[in-house]
Order: sequence, then structure tokens, then C-alpha cells
Amino acid sequence: MNNFNDTSRVWIYQSNRELNTHEISRLETILDQFTTEWTAHDNLLKAKSEIRYNRFIILMVDESQYGASGCSIDKSVRLMKEIEQTFDINLFDRFNIAYKTGEEVKSVSRDNFEELLKAKKLNNETIVFNNLVASKKDFETKWEVQLKDSWHNQVFSSVL
Repeated sequence: MNNFNDTSRVWIYQSNRELNTHEISRLETILDQFTTEWTAHDNLLKAKSEIRYNRFIILMVDESQYGASGCSIDKSVRLMKEIEQTFDINLFDRFNIAYKTGEEVKSVSRDNFEELLKAKKLNNETIVFNNLVASKKDFETKWEVQLKDSWHNQVFSSVL
């Protein structure tokens, strides 16, 4: 993704669980095939996929040549729904919050995340993932951030 423009569009899908090596291998094959054939209005998109931390599926489209259209975005959403079924995972649960503890990435429900904050097991310095970033530049600079610098800070301000 290094040769993609900083304004390239990004979509991040977070699995509710860590994927194993076999699943990642299968998933990479599916994603590679999709991104090499992904089109918008019959124009091939400059697209890439990546799996990070055995949990996050990242799709990126460099729109400097052709932009992703509503139909092409719908294709990617359909693919993610198929991946959910195939791998028995949830990629659309917005209440599933991922965070780092050391080098390990964990995810918990919103309620469990709040409990961890109340118990002081997590704090403002905890690294969280902002899966709402929309560009390559933001992905590189604002995806993995301390809780105090993320939207999580506003949502959980009453417990911090």
C-alpha cells in the first residue's frame, strides 16, 4: 500500500475474534482475488487488501485513477458478509472494541470495555483502534492511537 496516494480511501473491518494462520491464508487468497478484479463502472480499481493483527481486514482504493462507486462499495460489503459466513466471524459489530495490551490485540464488548476502564485495567494511554478512518494518511497516523486521542475518549469520558 506504500505506492498508494495519501488520499486513498480505506475501509476497516474488525473481526470479533483473532483469526488463525489457516484462516488468514484462506482469507488472503479471497481478498487478493477480489481486489485484483474489483471494478467501478467496468473500470478496474487500484485496490489492495491487508490483514493486520490477525483481526483487521483493511481494504484500500487509490482513487487517483478511478473512484469507488456506490456499486463497487456494495460489492465489498457483500464480500465481507460472505467472509462472515465462511469464517463464522462478525465484522459489523460496532460495539466490539479492540485495544492493545502490550503487543497483543484484544477485543471486548462496549460494556466490558467500560468495566475494564472502571477497574483501571485500561486508561487514557491504552492504544485503541479508530476503525472510522477513511484515508490512507489517517490510517497511518490516526488508526492506532491512545484512548485520550480517539473518539473513545468522548464516549467513555464519564468513567475516565
